[in-house]
Amino acid sequence: MSPPPAGQPARSLAAAPRHVLARAGRGGPAFLWGFLRHPARVGSVAPSSACLERRLVREAQVAQAGAVVELGTGTGGTTAALLRAMRPSARLLAIELDPQFHHHVAQRVRDPRLHLALDSAERLDALLAAHGLGAVDAIVSGIPFSTLPRLAADRIAASVARALKPGGRFVAYQVRASVEDYVGPYLGPAQRAWEWMNVPPVRVFTWVR
Repeated sequence: MSPPPAGQPARSLAAAPRHVLARAGRGGPAFLWGFLRHPARVGSVAPSSACLERRLVREAQVAQAGAVVELGTGTGGTTAALLRAMRPSARLLAIELDPQFHHHVAQRVRDPRLHLALDSAERLDALLAAHGLGAVDAIVSGIPFSTLPRLAADRIAASVARALKPGGRFVAYQVRASVEDYVGPYLGPAQRAWEWMNVPPVRVFTWVR
């Protein structure tokens, strides 16, 4: 399947009122319904907390990045947090496999730096090329590696390693530690931390290429 056209944003997210940003970043009922439809894809019953979003931004060093990828947008909370932290000249490619989550984010998060792709993270190489992006500075992933088919998880891990610039950072937030089994062979040992201020608490793994 070829990637759909990039989202056509109307204005910068940074210019949106604070209450609009908050509404764009949540969507708890939509997230829960997404989990009930495809629990293996979503991996959580609630959107990321503000504490987790801040940790992801910090670990990925998003403020210094020129190009960022998000694997699994969910309802867009982390997407909005990444955009708030990014430089005006930076670009974000956000990949989501679920059509309803993709539509939710496309309707609520508008920013000229954002490129949305309704597609699989397994096609990361092709999607970067389709959106005119080369190697990137950071990749943030909420995809639940523990529930993916083994071949799919390995293909995503290999694609992540290829996509990162030297010194680039891959940050994955996961309920389980399975992601280490797949990413470790490509990027080595991870830095590990828990984010307890989230429902459920999650492990945060950080790799530097």
